[in-house]
Amino acid sequence: MGVPAKLAARMSMAEQHEYLRSKLSRRTLLRSGAVTVGAIAVGGALGSGAASAAPAGSTADTVTGSLVAPVGRHLQFGAEADTQMRVSWQVPAPVKKPFLRFGRHPWDLSHKIEAEVRALHTPALTDGGTPVDQYYLHVELNWLQPGTTYYYGVGHEGFDPAAQQAISTLQTFTTAPSRGGRHNRPFEPFTFTAFGDQGVSAHAAGNDNVILAQKPVFHLHAGDICYADPMGQGLDSDKVAFNALTWDAFLAQTETVAAKIPWMVSYGNHDMEAWYSHNGYGGDDARFTLPTNGPDPRTAPGVYSFTYGNVGVISLDANDVSYEIPVNFGYTNGRQTAWLERRLRELRADEAIDFVVVFFHHCAFSTTHQHASEGGVREAWVPLFEKYRVDLVINGHNHVYERTDAILGNKVNKAVPSGATVDPAKDGVVYVTAGAAGRSLYSFDAPDTYEGHENHQDEVVTYHFDKGATKVVETVEWSRVRYTGYSFIKVDVTPAHRGATTTMKVTALAENGARIDHYSIARRAGRSERGH
Repeated sequence: MGVPAKLAARMSMAEQHEYLRSKLSRRTLLRSGAVTVGAIAVGGALGSGAASAAPAGSTADTVTGSLVAPVGRHLQFGAEADTQMRVSWQVPAPVKKPFLRFGRHPWDLSHKIEAEVRALHTPALTDGGTPVDQYYLHVELNWLQPGTTYYYGVGHEGFDPAAQQAISTLQTFTTAPSRGGRHNRPFEPFTFTAFGDQGVSAHAAGNDNVILAQKPVFHLHAGDICYADPMGQGLDSDKVAFNALTWDAFLAQTETVAAKIPWMVSYGNHDMEAWYSHNGYGGDDARFTLPTNGPDPRTAPGVYSFTYGNVGVISLDANDVSYEIPVNFGYTNGRQTAWLERRLRELRADEAIDFVVVFFHHCAFSTTHQHASEGGVREAWVPLFEKYRVDLVINGHNHVYERTDAILGNKVNKAVPSGATVDPAKDGVVYVTAGAAGRSLYSFDAPDTYEGHENHQDEVVTYHFDKGATKVVETVEWSRVRYTGYSFIKVDVTPAHRGATTTMKVTALAENGARIDHYSIARRAGRSERGH
């Protein structure tokens, strides 16, 4: 049923998807309203490039609701983080009338909203394989009050979170502060966290525990989310190792954090699951409800933006510009990059936004032995990051922690040792690789150098990927901090009155909570910029 290996090597993901579609019958594609291989392309019946939502209770024979408990709760902001929240969860079997209750107090959950069901069917992808059916539920909450904590619970017929025996399942979420906050006084200080490449492991769970202790208001996951596809080439041949149930384990693992704070994802190469949709993101669409304010939320669902306080955040899909793993190269036909510039211009013109953070998977600047740097990112996006002086770029892909000095024109413009302060408006852009969230670690050819264990090298020999996945050797001076160990970053934001200095302190923490790096980013609050 798959694409022959030699043929697949010459095909884009969309071409592989069309090949599979032509090989499958309509009966195979339309299975109880669930998404299956090729379902997106059949006469438009199930949408275009996104997992199909089936009406509640219609996907299959349901079971007694009292025997099924919701699992894997995870939150995402909408495009307007001060008034919108998306609540997602999973049930292990079909249930009747799934819903969400929410309110301002745990004893008053009078608001009850029916959930959308997105049933995801994964057929047997290999001889002797077993089909898997998964049931994801979603509620979009709008018109919430800014800066407000709500209690919520999820349930279905036979399981009511407001019942005494289920009251322990209630959780809370808090909306972002009002966008008009600066007119009266500065936003309150806040913290967010970030990493990439987590998967399911004891190290991943350990990082989650330390993250929770930082009390972040949101978390950024820079691609390669759960590794259900451990091969990560975006090819049909990846199916030999694919395990859909890894997603169940991942969502259960992250629930301790993601049920309380928005877990905002971008998509990496291991998140392109070719058998679900033409772009590889059909399965992801079933599991997450991300903001839809990007250039094309149906085709490029991982491209979006939101703001929190005085920080603007942009999520990008680097699969669109990757020379190393080109299966989705150019799939937005330049729309993503054009949107990126428009969004950067808008954020820099917004006097309420002091800092701009961009996160995506493939590294612009890294020196690991395994993936190093992505030349496609450097060509397409780095000039825009420099033009609009992006304050922080966060990547994954390489399973290490690495941080650069302040860079302009692919060269060091200012050295930024641990403890230093950088002003992006004059110093340049700092890039952080935070890909050591839980998967097996990578290695550097140069020695580690981090806070308390400095071993700085003036020059490091490394490479970047060019067209055709060609490795181009280069000698660089920008690799300031390197740490081979499980870790993540936290960012402490301290807003200020207009005209005063506002800061973001970036701290890298090991899985045991030890600090391995820190530096600060400073700007004058309320100063809008339109690019350099």
